[in-house]
Amino acid sequence: MSRIGRWLTEPVPLGRVAAFRTLIHLFVVADLLVFTPWVRSRADVPGDLYRPLLVGRLLHLPTPTTAGVTAVFWALLTLSLLAATGRAPRLLGWTVFALYFEWMLIAMSYGKVDHDRVGLLVALAALATVGRARHGDPTRSEAGGWALRVTQIAVICTYFLAAWAKLRFGGIDWVTGSVLARAIIRRGTDLADLIAQVPYLLIVAQFGIVAFELLSPVVFLLPERWRLAMVGFFYSFHAVTMATITISFAPHLAAMTSFLPLERVRPLTWLRRPAGAEPPDGREPEPPVGDDPGRLVGPVPAADPAG
Repeated sequence: MSRIGRWLTEPVPLGRVAAFRTLIHLFVVADLLVFTPWVRSRADVPGDLYRPLLVGRLLHLPTPTTAGVTAVFWALLTLSLLAATGRAPRLLGWTVFALYFEWMLIAMSYGKVDHDRVGLLVALAALATVGRARHGDPTRSEAGGWALRVTQIAVICTYFLAAWAKLRFGGIDWVTGSVLARAIIRRGTDLADLIAQVPYLLIVAQFGIVAFELLSPVVFLLPERWRLAMVGFFYSFHAVTMATITISFAPHLAAMTSFLPLERVRPLTWLRRPAGAEPPDGREPEPPVGDDPGRLVGPVPAADPAG
């Protein structure tokens, strides 16, 4: 296998895949109920306002109707909850991906297209290619590594291509103009108003945003500790964005957890463990491997950082 191939399929613990699968499918539920419930109102919009995206035109998808949108909503809500349990990972995974893809086409075919959904869509599709994975399983899987890696690539492409679009369509005026000032006027918070009073700070911030987005692929070149630190910076950037101009990028943030050692977060195990009790060897017990864990490479200690 080539060096790039080894990098793309760098094995990760199946416990990480299981945790990521649960998180992503539960986020789909939250997205339906909290972040994009307005998509259901698309069924009430006149059909002549429907302008399907290119993929919708290629697939000849029908104009949304009340019955169709309602069916997608309830099917997606139910099946996402089932998929979060890890059951029938391929069948439920592909079904949820197809339904959420249609949900996004309905949402984005009326004039506004959000770019924070790319990583989430890739995560749903990639996870559907991985077989069974149990929480806490330290067995490493190349199939699981590939699913997380392509999600990470989609997340970073979202940043890099956003900077490319800024410079392509806005040119140097994007970084030297009043982009952030207009955003603060439209949807800024009290904190943003305070920041806007500092001379030239918004211009500096615009240069910083483009530089950060263009340099985001560097995260793949860093050792584990520094990579996690850079991902922490990504999250802090979005925290500041939310605190100032109330843009959350929630789907993108969910997909970005593909960089994190999620297998170390096991709330059910902590709740079940008696107070003060520790595993005999300082590690979590290793549960049996699932029936179809993908391409397995042997167990390693859970404390060993994954790539």
